[in-house]
Amino acid sequence: MSRLRIFDAEQPQNPSSVHEDHASISRELGKVGVRFEQWEASQPVAPGASQDQVIAAYRQDIDRLMAEEGYQAVDVISLTPDHPDRAALRQKFLNEHTHSEDEVRFFVAGAGQFTLHIQDKVYDVLCEQGDLIGVPDGTRHWFDMSEAPYFVAIRLFTNKEGWVANFTGSDIAERFPRMKPLATAA
Repeated sequence: MSRLRIFDAEQPQNPSSVHEDHASISRELGKVGVRFEQWEASQPVAPGASQDQVIAAYRQDIDRLMAEEGYQAVDVISLTPDHPDRAALRQKFLNEHTHSEDEVRFFVAGAGQFTLHIQDKVYDVLCEQGDLIGVPDGTRHWFDMSEAPYFVAIRLFTNKEGWVANFTGSDIAERFPRMKPLATAA
C-alpha cells in the first residue's frame, strides 16, 4: 500500500501524520510542489516485458507528461533481489542529494521509497505499483529500494545525460527509517 509519512526534520522517530489513500497523498505532496499520480496500463504488461512493451502500455500518460513538463527522454529500469550489485546500487542513492532536473519515476511493478527534505519537514513516500512521483529539481531527497530491491520503473528526463546527484553532505538520511523489503508470497 502506498504511504506518505510526514515528519518534523528534528523528530525522525514519530511522524506527525500518515496518509495511505492516494488522494490524501497527492494533496499533501502537491502542497510542496511534488507530483503524485496513479496510472493504469492501457494494455496488459507481462512479467519480463521489453522496455518498448512497458512504454507502449503507458504511452498516453507518458506523452501527456512529456508535453506538460518538456521531458525529452524516457526509459525503463528494473532491479531484482538477486542482482549482484544491489547493495552498491542501493548505497548510491541513500544520502541526501539534489538534481538539476526533475526526478520522475513511475512504478510499473514493485516499490521504492523517496524521502524528501523540504524546509523543516521530511516527507517519506513509499511508492508502489501504479504510482508516479515527480520530485522537482533542487529538492533535497534520498531514495531507498531496500536490501532486497524489486521494482520496474519508467523514468522521464529533460536531459538523460544531465542526471547527476549533487550530494548535500548532510547526514539527515541516516536518522530516518529505511525501506523494508517487500513481503514475498510463500
